Amino acid sequence: MSNLLYRVGRACTRHRWRVLISWLILVVAVVAIGRIAGGSFTDRIAIPGAESQRTIDLLQTTFPAQAGGSAQVVFHAPVGTLSDEAAAAALSNSLDRLAAVDHVVAPAPGATLQRSADGTIALATVRFDTEARDLPAHTYGDLKVATSAARDAGLEVEYGGELPQHVERPSASGSEAIGLLAAMVILLFAFGSVIAMGLPIGTALFGLGFGFAVIKLLSAFMDIPSSAEAMATMIGLGVGIDYALFIITRHRAGLHRGLTVEDASARAIATAGQAVVIAGGTVVIAICGLAVAGIPIVTLMGVGAAIVVAVMVIASLTLLPALMGFAGHNIDRFGIPGMRRVSESRTRTDDGEYHGWARWAHHVSNHPVRYLLLGLATILLLAAPLLDLRLGQTDASQNPTSSTLRRSYDLLAEGFGPGFNGPLIVAVDLRDSNLAADAVVARIVDGVKTDPDVAQVSRAVVGPDGQAAVIQIEPRSAPQDAATTDLVARLRSELLPSLTDGTAAVATVGGQTALFIDLGNRVADRLPLFIGCVVGLSFFLLMLVFRSILVPLKAAIMNLLSIGAAYGVIVAVFEWGWGASLFGVHQSLPIVSFIPMFMFAILFGLSMDYEVFILSRIREEYNRTGDNTESVIVGITSTARVITSAALIMISVFISFVFGGEPTIKMMGLGLSTAVFVDATIVRMVLVPSSMRLLGAANWWLPTWLDRLLPDLDIEGESRLPAEQLETALGA
Repeated sequence: MSNLLYRVGRACTRHRWRVLISWLILVVAVVAIGRIAGGSFTDRIAIPGAESQRTIDLLQTTFPAQAGGSAQVVFHAPVGTLSDEAAAAALSNSLDRLAAVDHVVAPAPGATLQRSADGTIALATVRFDTEARDLPAHTYGDLKVATSAARDAGLEVEYGGELPQHVERPSASGSEAIGLLAAMVILLFAFGSVIAMGLPIGTALFGLGFGFAVIKLLSAFMDIPSSAEAMATMIGLGVGIDYALFIITRHRAGLHRGLTVEDASARAIATAGQAVVIAGGTVVIAICGLAVAGIPIVTLMGVGAAIVVAVMVIASLTLLPALMGFAGHNIDRFGIPGMRRVSESRTRTDDGEYHGWARWAHHVSNHPVRYLLLGLATILLLAAPLLDLRLGQTDASQNPTSSTLRRSYDLLAEGFGPGFNGPLIVAVDLRDSNLAADAVVARIVDGVKTDPDVAQVSRAVVGPDGQAAVIQIEPRSAPQDAATTDLVARLRSELLPSLTDGTAAVATVGGQTALFIDLGNRVADRLPLFIGCVVGLSFFLLMLVFRSILVPLKAAIMNLLSIGAAYGVIVAVFEWGWGASLFGVHQSLPIVSFIPMFMFAILFGLSMDYEVFILSRIREEYNRTGDNTESVIVGITSTARVITSAALIMISVFISFVFGGEPTIKMMGLGLSTAVFVDATIVRMVLVPSSMRLLGAANWWLPTWLDRLLPDLDIEGESRLPAEQLETALGA
């Protein structure tokens, strides 16, 4: 593969104008096609086989009026009550006009009106004849126009439910600009040159723009969730800048030893670029492996991230060498005054003493047991909160107070209790029932009321053909509370089966709260399989690269430790509330169900960057000298500068998203930045040198029979490339 990449890098550098123009044409074409296709993001959660999904399917088949989308319109009287003459007239007018809005179906909003005990808050539920995502764009605006009389009369009117949630998605906070600015500063100090700094930034932004265009185009044919864009931005910026950093570092090293621009670029693509292909390919495969969860929204969110990562890899292998060709030998121009070129491979001073990173690596190697135990204890301490992990989903209570979704949530909780915002829907399939529909429904309603965690059971509605019924249950606890999860489990396993026993009717529990609970259960069930597949893949790839059993095994264990520490930190912050206010979180939250699986997929691929980069240098030195301890010291020292820069860039980009508005993105940003920090510090600087010192020559042991079976990969090596082309040779 190295020879193929060498030819690609050389061709893209030589024909840089063609490459640049081709990229521009491709981006413009995809953007134009995407606009013509008219794609839009859709937050539709479906969990094939789950009970909540069976509830939805039953209602769509037998009770379509209950299966369409809905909206909640909340009226609040700041002064007096809603029964006051002026308020009552305005409320009545608004309800009549809501019933006349296109696509609104029976029961009319006025018939569903619920009032709080003090008469200051009322809820009207508006039902539609189709799902919220399929309604015309003007429908939400029509609801606001219909309630203008209430606002004119001094009433507060807020909106919640499916349609407002679909329309009022959190807007981008712009926090990614902070991460990008931090990355520019880090690159400037890492390279000491404005031009060298600009190359990875330009490549990443170009790749991100093209990736977005592809995602937008696909959204016309797939239900791509709205959070896919923010997730792709966070991951794409991080990996795009890092991949370019590795390649440019190798390219500049070639220029500094006298290679021509074309040869230096081609060799950088053939060596560092090959590591980028392995790392990026691992990320893409791992993210696509999210399909094992069997949750379409998680799979499609992963598709968005995988597309951007794949684009970043392609841009690094084609667009970046073209840009390096444009920069030529001017890549080091416009440097920072006073900065001098650093020799990263030198481990000793002229007096023979270790210095810098080498001194630390030598110190750890001299006390391997002490530092191995200390490093493991630190990571396990960070990971300890993981034992209290609770999967769930965030709700409107975490939106900013400027959001109508948040204000409607707070009003309903104030007027009707915390469980009102997360009702459970019991769908009763009466098609095979041997009792009258009303008798079955009455039996279920009376039985459910006896549960101490049920606040109330609303009036049951039997379908027009008598084949299905819908019963709404209001829990005493909030949607995120563990008590609500326990209630759903109890209804499904004990209460409803006993109440329908002998009737041949089937009762299932659904609704948004139950759907999110099922989402968490599905992820928990599939996570071990997913982790096993990703760990197995990374083990096999590293075994191919380094011809070793213990090196990939150690790498897999250390990656698991880093990810465990990240899980522990997000539990401590979001569930326990430790330092949560620093990130704009003001109440305990469950960890969003798909976050652990998504983080695992991304982090294993990102860790592959550092593993390949460090271990390949250690392996190269070991093959040359046969000295295990010295090879570890040289490997850590020679890669310290670029890996530290890469880690700082990743952390800066990821942590900037923690200060955005959406809790899901906050959790991802904090988790990813924590894992990268642990991987680049405790793992790289403590666990790697101490463990490799203890294992000694066994690090590189591989059974002879297995060595013959495995194909030979020469990652980061130049042994099979054409002879070097020096500037002096060309000028002779």
